[in-house]
Amino acid sequence: MATTGKALVALGKVVATHGLRGALKVQGTTPDFSALADVRQVLIQQAGEEPEIFRLRGASWQRGGLVVSLEGLDTVEAAATLVGASVLVAPEMMPQPAAGRYFWFQLQGLAAWDRQKGDLGRLEDIFVTAAHPVYVVRGRFGEVLIPAVSQFLVEVDFEQGRVLFDLPEGLVQEG
Repeated sequence: MATTGKALVALGKVVATHGLRGALKVQGTTPDFSALADVRQVLIQQAGEEPEIFRLRGASWQRGGLVVSLEGLDTVEAAATLVGASVLVAPEMMPQPAAGRYFWFQLQGLAAWDRQKGDLGRLEDIFVTAAHPVYVVRGRFGEVLIPAVSQFLVEVDFEQGRVLFDLPEGLVQEG
C-alpha cells in the first residue's frame, strides 16, 4: 500500500449493497465523511485483514449516506462480502480543504490554548449540532465545549501542534 507513513483516515463503514451492479452504501463515522465523495481511491478493510485498494468510479448522496461504485466490484454478490468493512483514505488522497478550514483528523489530538487562560488541554472529540460543530477539549479545566466557529478560532499551528482560541468570558469554568 502506497502511503506517506501517516495513519489512514477512517471515514465510514459499508452498511449495505446498493443495486445489482456492486455499488456500496457507506455511512459516515467521522465529521470528515463528506470528503469521501471527492477522493479517487479508497481502502476497504475487513476486521483483522489488510486493507484493499479500490479506485472510485462514482459516488452519489442518498438518504444520509453515500453510494459508491468501485472499479473491480461489479456484482451484488462481490459487494455483499464487504458489508461491515471500514472505508479508509490515505491522508494525501484527501481533497484540499478551503482556506481556514480543516479536517477533523488534522486537528484531533492537538493542544488547545486560549489567549487569556493558556493551556486548556487537548482536542479529543468533535460533535455536530444543528448550528455548528463543537470541539471537545479535555484538560486542566475538565471538559470544555468550544463552538467551532471563526469568532473563537484564532490560529491552527501544525508545527507547534496546537490550536489557539480566543474564548468568550464564562465559557471555561475555573475552580
